[in-house]
This record gives sequence, structure tokens and C-alpha cells, in this order.
Amino acid sequence: MPAGLVPGTPLPVRYAQETVWLLPERALWWPAGSVLFVADLHLGKAATFRAFGQPVPAGSTAENLRRLDTLIHHYQPARLVFLGDFLHARQARSASVLAALARWRGQHAALDCVLVRGNHDSHAGDPPAALGFDVVNEPWPVGPFAACHHPQQHPTLAVLAGHLHPVLTLRGAAREHLRLPCFCLDPGLALLPAFGEFTGGSVVRPAPGRQLYPLGGQTVWRLPASA
Repeated sequence: MPAGLVPGTPLPVRYAQETVWLLPERALWWPAGSVLFVADLHLGKAATFRAFGQPVPAGSTAENLRRLDTLIHHYQPARLVFLGDFLHARQARSASVLAALARWRGQHAALDCVLVRGNHDSHAGDPPAALGFDVVNEPWPVGPFAACHHPQQHPTLAVLAGHLHPVLTLRGAAREHLRLPCFCLDPGLALLPAFGEFTGGSVVRPAPGRQLYPLGGQTVWRLPASA
């Protein structure tokens, strides 16, 4: 395992009559299928901003790949499925980003990697062929799940999707508030938080039949029904 990086405590839940693990690293692990799902890496987003003259810090791509390394070394998946928005934009295809990706892929050459195209992928283009990804359109069936980027319903499969970067706002008695990334599980549709750093988020709220799981402190929390 990469030095200094220790996975947090996962939360097993039932979804589509399967046990899946919600990971505090903002990913989902399906043990029975040995599949790791991540959504919305937006690799090279900082490089894209810098290409347009915005003074943003470097290093987000390296940090994203380090976090991904931690999960791969710990869970040893047979397949890694990216639920869209792998690269942020065409400007993300900088020499430094592509070199970091090539090094990362070289360390995991035997891992089956699948990218389900998202809206940013249509602008950024598919990953370089040398990375050896299978690139598919949504919905892409894998076991009882339909791997998607955009939230949607499927007639026979339970959807795993991203795109919205769900976050939850918790409010305290003293008018303080805290925004946390979260998993959002509706009947037939599970939204994953954005895996990538520097991505922002869209607030989701409690609703009938909805289960919300905020992330914080290397832990996934089950939101009480009264929250």
C-alpha cells in the first residue's frame, strides 16, 4: 500500500439485493463482483484552469491517483469502473497529466479498466489508447447494475451514477453548517460522490425513500431519519 495512506472505514449497505460497501474515499466497492466504482475524477481540471490563466494550485491529479492507488492496493479489484468525467477537458491532456496517467497505468497493467462516457468525456475525448481502457456508452450492464454517468432509471437494472457530485448540508443549533460529500440512494438509483479533488458539489436533500450517507473523518455516516 502507498506509504502513509490507510483506507477509512467502509459502510456495507444493501442495494439491488446485493451488499455494496460505501467507502469514505468517495468510491463504491462491490465485493461479490470484485468491482470498484468511482465517479467524476475530472483529472486535469486544475491544469485546464491554468491553461485559461486562472491561478489555481497544481497537484490535484497526483493526489487523485494516490487515493486511487490506496483503494486498488487495499481491495484488489478485478475491475475498475469509472462512471464518467474521467478527464475534465481537452486542455487537461497536458504532458504532465498524460505522463502521470501512463505511470499510474503501468503500475496496474493487469487491472481491467472501463470508462462509461460522461458529458465531460465528450469534450475531453477518450483516454489515450495506450492506457488500455474499455470505453463504453451508458447504460453499461455489470451484474445487477447499470453503470451510468447521468442519473436515470433503468427498466431492469439498478443504476450507479455520478454527474451531480452530491453533497449534504448539515445544520447545527447555533446556525453553523457543514457541507459534506455524500452517497444518495433512491430506489433503483445510487449516486456516488465525486472522487476527484477540486470538483465542487450539488446539494441533495432528504426525500421519501431516499437514504443519504455523508462522508467525514474517514467514515461513512448513516443519516438519521430525523435529520
